[in-house]
Amino acid sequence: MTVKPTGQDVVTAAVTALFVPGDRPERFAKAVAAGAGVIIIDLEDAVAPASKAAALAAVADSLMDGGIRALVRVNPKDSETHDAEISVLLEIAFKAGHGLLGLVLPKADDPQLVAELLGLFPRDLALVPLIESAAGLVNALDLARVPGVSRLAFGAIDFALDVDASGEDRFLDHARSQLVVASRAAGIAAPLDSPCVDIQDEDEIAESALLAKKFGFGGKLCIHPRQVSIAAAAFVPSEAEVAWAHSVIGAEGSAVQVDGQMIDRPVTDRAKRILAKAGKEL
Repeated sequence: MTVKPTGQDVVTAAVTALFVPGDRPERFAKAVAAGAGVIIIDLEDAVAPASKAAALAAVADSLMDGGIRALVRVNPKDSETHDAEISVLLEIAFKAGHGLLGLVLPKADDPQLVAELLGLFPRDLALVPLIESAAGLVNALDLARVPGVSRLAFGAIDFALDVDASGEDRFLDHARSQLVVASRAAGIAAPLDSPCVDIQDEDEIAESALLAKKFGFGGKLCIHPRQVSIAAAAFVPSEAEVAWAHSVIGAEGSAVQVDGQMIDRPVTDRAKRILAKAGKEL
């Protein structure tokens, strides 16, 4: 009998996470077929207020029997629909063979609320706090340290709105760095970066994902299937990086330079990490 990976396992390993609107159940299977590391069925921003109830019913129908395995982004705690959503998801979570992998919590800024929510659900399900405000960023380390939190995710558009900053990447450097550092300090998986808002320009999508990788993010949120393979490729070490890593490993143990860089333990450790990500033999 094949044991399916838990929600925690799936989410911590995911490099891409693809949103799909909760009121478009005909798209759920298509989203799965796009090849993302995990699917997020959205009950929040992608669903109009009048369609929230229908979206929740579609989620229940799709996840109850395990035909679709996905995270669900619920609405914020102070929303009118949050409690009803949690009630339905709890019913799913305790049904044998369900497909619920866990929750994405938007506007997350209260560690106590996150802890209380986690306490309601089975421990093998994932919970991803979505950092979208100044309060969320300030509390990022405490959020990441809540037992059971799988990883953090960044919502750049809402964050920029909250702090009245430009949404361009360079003006959000501090926020990105802080989420990466908080995740590392808490010992959880590296966070998922905010989606690229462009769904047509492949170069822009790749550049956005590569920027996230360079900051230390472990993956990228996606809002269109077209983004998935492009974003995933950005997190795979390039041929040049792999070649450099092999040259460093070959010089390990000797006081030499590679490409003008002195080889010491941090450098060799980085080389080994690159090769491990690339799936190469040392």
